[in-house]
Amino acid sequence: MKAGGALVLAADPEEAGRRAVLQARASLGDAAPSLGVLFASVEFLRTAQALVEAVTEQTGPLPLIGCVAEAVVSGSREVEEGPAVALWLAAELGPVETFAMDYVRTPGGGVIGGYRFEPERPGAHLMICDPFTFPADDLLGHLNAHVAGTVVVGGLASGGLRVGQSRLFLDGRVLSRGAVGAHLAQAEVHALVSQGCRPIGDPFTITAAEGRVVTELGGRPPITRLQELAAGLPARDRELLARGLHVGLAIDEYQGERHQGDFLIRGVAGADQQSGAIAVGDDVQVGQTLQFQVRDADSADADLRQTLERTFSELGGREPGGALLFTCNGRGSKLFSTPDHDAGLLASILGEIPVAGCFCAGELGPVGSRNYLHGFTASVAMFPADPGTLG
Repeated sequence: MKAGGALVLAADPEEAGRRAVLQARASLGDAAPSLGVLFASVEFLRTAQALVEAVTEQTGPLPLIGCVAEAVVSGSREVEEGPAVALWLAAELGPVETFAMDYVRTPGGGVIGGYRFEPERPGAHLMICDPFTFPADDLLGHLNAHVAGTVVVGGLASGGLRVGQSRLFLDGRVLSRGAVGAHLAQAEVHALVSQGCRPIGDPFTITAAEGRVVTELGGRPPITRLQELAAGLPARDRELLARGLHVGLAIDEYQGERHQGDFLIRGVAGADQQSGAIAVGDDVQVGQTLQFQVRDADSADADLRQTLERTFSELGGREPGGALLFTCNGRGSKLFSTPDHDAGLLASILGEIPVAGCFCAGELGPVGSRNYLHGFTASVAMFPADPGTLG
């Protein structure tokens, strides 16, 4: 696998597209690209079609996906202000199939169509969805229940503020609704999800719950458990709890000691002071393990660092060849005190490999063996340079 990346800081779509292709192709040598991933800043909302046409004019017919986003990532940089185009080209990935999906409301609810996920189909799927018109969470729930083994990495486009403003790229077209994706049938893709939280206190077994409402933790009201926990925390952690409470739901109930990355992180959506119950952002089950969590810049840094280091060690000495980064638009300078945090961390651990990505309004990626829609997360698709020597 070979990859090349480009970052062009120009507002003219024809110039930006042309320069991006020239830069990205320089790293491929004579290898013809088999996939393109294109991200553009919000300055290209009105000129998205011209940008895509400029890119495809230079590359020729090419499977390509991407979107307009709040900010774009290229290499070790995160460009949060001003016009910017990031292009990632990959060669020798094997067959690539791009697709579009849409959601149509029906009297009985709605139907998702346009592409069929097959059970036990090899490879990974990259997806970018419009947050206003496509129910990504519903799709992932369906895949988890009925299409085991599917791997989905990507995010929700963040370039538009209302219905009809999103711009999704598919080959030579620009769409304003639905979702776009690419199925990589033979490429080796390592999917990483860094949720940016750390556990506090002790884990508890959910002893009473209904839907997304937890009414008992270890036989007592969750709010009582939380109050007892808060009383023993240092001042910094009490402050983080006051800013926003999260819970971690254990991925593997049979695992012994649990650490960061062993929980599916969800926010607390509400609480009932009278009953002591809490509502969380996912369905829960009696018998499931829950642990309260906090999130801050230090926790997010440590979690992403550990996730990248673990994946790098799993390569067994092979070099990463490229990566795609889908990071939350609540991260970046809104969370970290230094610029380019997530992209810079990828570069420091994986090396100066071609990376492209964008800030998302929600991130897609697997935790355990199931796919989820996340928030405040960094989701990464990492491609080894030499998958042929695996094992």
